[in-house]
Amino acid sequence: MRIHHLNCGSLRKIPPHCGEHGTAAATGPSATVCHCLLIETESDGLILVDTGLGTADRRDPEGTLGADWVAYAQPARDPEESALRQVVRLGHAPEDVRHIVLTHLHRDHTGGLPDFPDARVHVHPAEYRAVTDPADPHHRHSLDRFAPAHRAHGPLLTPAVADEGEGARWFGFPGVARPRGLVCELLLVPLPGHSAGHAGVAVRDTAGRWLLHAGDAYMYHGETERTPPLSHPAFDPIQDGAQTDAGTRVATRDRLHALRRDHGDRVTVFSAHDPWEFARLAEAPGPRGSCRTQSS
Repeated sequence: MRIHHLNCGSLRKIPPHCGEHGTAAATGPSATVCHCLLIETESDGLILVDTGLGTADRRDPEGTLGADWVAYAQPARDPEESALRQVVRLGHAPEDVRHIVLTHLHRDHTGGLPDFPDARVHVHPAEYRAVTDPADPHHRHSLDRFAPAHRAHGPLLTPAVADEGEGARWFGFPGVARPRGLVCELLLVPLPGHSAGHAGVAVRDTAGRWLLHAGDAYMYHGETERTPPLSHPAFDPIQDGAQTDAGTRVATRDRLHALRRDHGDRVTVFSAHDPWEFARLAEAPGPRGSCRTQSS
């Protein structure tokens, strides 16, 4: 197994937090990222965790992402940042991406879906219900944020299978689900509040450590590394505008804070958009003899 950390979409630059000290504060503004994972496996082919922005989003961002979103997010138009181009640069064909596992279905996480039309797309059952069932209380909210251009090709959207009994908990987090048909140890861990079925994606490497892609459950490392939690003023309005339940989201953030505190030796937690967090992980070598991490 090899795990690559990819930035699949640079967004507007944000300054370092004035309350932080050390490396982050010593640098200038950094472009927000769309942090994705590419997992090479022997059993399941290539697995992409989130997709960032796709090639069409670079050609016609206003048309695929929406003019208001583009004006605020200021996405870079470099097609070389797309997951498709990065997969090819790593020596693979696009069709080698057999599975895509999504934290949720917001446009900055789904833009690459049309670039891999034959991949099976796995989401947590609650997120699947929200976008497919008109009776779900979050249906309209969820569908509005799943960009029509990203689903026009009819992606193979598949709900993960909920575990039962003790298997339904991961480090105390309930409601865990497993993507259908995958052999490797990969789980969808509910991290509710940001979207109706928002979930983290946990993958275990061959050394027995876990990576948890927490999506947008938090957006700045200070929220889970600092006590009390420290959010970033540039991210606060984004989180406030997108979340489905503020109280639930804060409770999820606090659980991730405790996970990092109590199990940091076994679990590496990261979010989707923090550029300083991405830089730390993209530059770190993986454990020898297990999965290898690298940036692209």
